[in-house]
Amino acid sequence: MARRNEEVEALLREYADLVAITGGDAFKARAYEKAARAIGGHPADISRMDAAGLREIPNVGRSIAEKVVEYLRTGRMAVVEERRAAVPAGVRELIAIPTLGPRKALRLYEDLRISSVSELAAAIDADALADLRGFGEKTQENIRHGIELLRRSGARVLLPAAMDTAEEIVAALSAVPGGGRCACAGSLRRMRETVGDLDVLVAAERSAPFMAALCELPAVAEVVARGTKKTSVRTGKGLQVDLRVVPPRSWGAAMQYFTGSRAHNIRTRTLAVRQGLKLSEYGLFDTGSGESIASRTEEEVYARLGLPWIPPALREDRGEIEAALRGELPELVTERDLRGDLHTHTDLTDGLAPLEVMVEAAAGRGLAYYAVTDHAPDLSMQRMTREKMLAQRELLRKLDGVHRRMRLLHGTELNIGPDGEVDWPPEFLAGFDLCVASLHSRFDQDRSAMTRRLVRACENPYVNVLGHPTARLIGRRPGVDADWEAVFAACARSGTALEVNAQPDRLDLCDDDILRARAYGVRFAVNSDAHSVPHLAQLRYGVGTARRGWLTREDVINAWPLSRLRRFLRKAGRA
Repeated sequence: MARRNEEVEALLREYADLVAITGGDAFKARAYEKAARAIGGHPADISRMDAAGLREIPNVGRSIAEKVVEYLRTGRMAVVEERRAAVPAGVRELIAIPTLGPRKALRLYEDLRISSVSELAAAIDADALADLRGFGEKTQENIRHGIELLRRSGARVLLPAAMDTAEEIVAALSAVPGGGRCACAGSLRRMRETVGDLDVLVAAERSAPFMAALCELPAVAEVVARGTKKTSVRTGKGLQVDLRVVPPRSWGAAMQYFTGSRAHNIRTRTLAVRQGLKLSEYGLFDTGSGESIASRTEEEVYARLGLPWIPPALREDRGEIEAALRGELPELVTERDLRGDLHTHTDLTDGLAPLEVMVEAAAGRGLAYYAVTDHAPDLSMQRMTREKMLAQRELLRKLDGVHRRMRLLHGTELNIGPDGEVDWPPEFLAGFDLCVASLHSRFDQDRSAMTRRLVRACENPYVNVLGHPTARLIGRRPGVDADWEAVFAACARSGTALEVNAQPDRLDLCDDDILRARAYGVRFAVNSDAHSVPHLAQLRYGVGTARRGWLTREDVINAWPLSRLRRFLRKAGRA
């Protein structure tokens, strides 16, 4: 369920942007950004905290704490509303463009009166920015690309936002008397990386109480359409929710019909037609007599079509029908299968919680082992030193096995340099239990240079996992351009696992790339990349992406027992 922490985090981030747009103190903007991040990552719900309690959160001072209390009490923050009034709405629209910062957005408005994304795109096409200082050809190309990213993402939202809304709605509708089952279908059930709208189903004989309950929810800002079979609303965050109430006897057919992608559903309907049947959201019917053949459960519907039940994550028409007909559907990895988390951070670098807190929280989630992988020194902002890393290792060894017998691994996240080099020499890397290596800069290298860079990193005998391999940020930054077939082959050859990073704005590798890499025999690590205690729970999104990529427990190294994992981590070529 959504916490007030996320609401406050978003509000403080917006205020930091507004301060930057209006030419305010850069230190003040950074202070609000730090406070936003700290509150968003704080493990406890802040909704019942007073100012004193809030001030115990790192980077939250007296002034910010008072503003947060004001918001929690009244639902508004006066300073944000004042800043909003001082900034044209069009400028706020412009800063949503990836690659365009707040000051450049304000400059465009003040100098050229550009106040919308469409106006900016037209201005670039007309070469109207040519004489504007700081908007050279390269900058304009980056902005054009940012506009494309923004338009491509459209009104779709990331998984956590959709999941939070869905869980709240399902909980509210499940409490309405007279209902049977209530669940989400559609792309959310398939765990797509972004969600355009929510499909919610209820099994009940009478629809009116559920339609009324949906329309009256506090999160609903607008009723788009209201009927007896379907009601559509829009939340305050702009997400459309479509509720359908079906007879209990049709539950399975409705879940099958509204879960699968369009392409998957065409395939299942075609199978039905070939057998003289008609498949709809109400059931599977004999075309001639109209008799209902199957409808109560999805398993029943699929079985009558000659198929085993197909997991929702696979229902994309990417070979699942053929695999099902051959009896070769994979037994997909589950969150329960994960025994460990191999990529996490603490406040020694850019995390928000101390080592002891992260370890205790991970143990509370039932993990058998847990790796701490703070950043190495080539990310200069982290100010990492050998002394700091060795001191952390000493503390980690003392905590090993203390909390619920969870074993601890000491690792590091290395930065992959422009030529594929990594931080620290081999003799120091040899002391780590594992090393994750990731791209953090120079994303614009050409295809051949990027391929060489990644392959060299994979072939390093001390690199065990290639972290967030494409470096994409969903809707904000595309993945790097590389010959991925060559990279996947190098990973398989060298025994380097590819990460499925569970951060919701990464989900990197994506499902399509996982499918391609799996064909090379690559192993994978589904990791949280947690920078705070709440981030540990985001493994569910990485697992969802792994399932969409057809991964099994055997494919995922952190689903293995620790003894087997340790053998995998001893790469060939290590000293």
